[in-house]
Amino acid sequence: MIQAIVTDIEGTTSSLSFVKDTLFPYARKHIRSFVLANRDAPAVAAQLAEVRKIVGKNLDIDGVISQLVQWIDQDQKITPLKALQGMVWEHGYQAGDFTGHMYADAVENLQKWQRQGIYLYVYSSGSVQAQKLLFGYSDFGDLCGLFSGFFDTRIGGKRETESYARIAREIHRDAAAILFLSDIREELDAARAAGMQTRWLVRDGPIDPHAAHTQCDSFNSIRLSE
Repeated sequence: MIQAIVTDIEGTTSSLSFVKDTLFPYARKHIRSFVLANRDAPAVAAQLAEVRKIVGKNLDIDGVISQLVQWIDQDQKITPLKALQGMVWEHGYQAGDFTGHMYADAVENLQKWQRQGIYLYVYSSGSVQAQKLLFGYSDFGDLCGLFSGFFDTRIGGKRETESYARIAREIHRDAAAILFLSDIREELDAARAAGMQTRWLVRDGPIDPHAAHTQCDSFNSIRLSE
């Protein structure tokens, strides 16, 4: 019996195009001005120090910004980048420059599952801050109250089995009672290896009945009893 559901974001609850065409370009456009204006703020300074630590060089501020832009262009899943992107996006959300895209079927079913007493969690490569902004400023209003917790790459990489084992321990649930939702097979493989149940969201393209994980074209197709 499923007691908890952990969901990915991009391609699962939200469109890939929103992140690719709205969030990433916004962060790339504004990250230089944001860092220059806020580099002495403790939260920002800590992330800049992490960038220097990762690259192993005492970069000046222009060097740090150039590295961040390069990581954005390469779509790197690096924790200090994700944290700083989240800070830039916070300004965009609060300014009303955009709202967080959500699939209606995802919202409807997440709300239904919560009413049924199932605990909901998010696990994404984006920072917890960015996750809360996306759900907090969504097209459907503030959805953060649906979730009992949020996880990012600080718990581990999304293609690493141990990350899912850590999540199970963190939420005090047996892995077999947790359902993980994603659009990425390698993430689903890792979750299954940790003992979780899985569903593969395939919003575009045909459903393969012989796929390694049960495929669903939307949240409406997810059957918790399978």
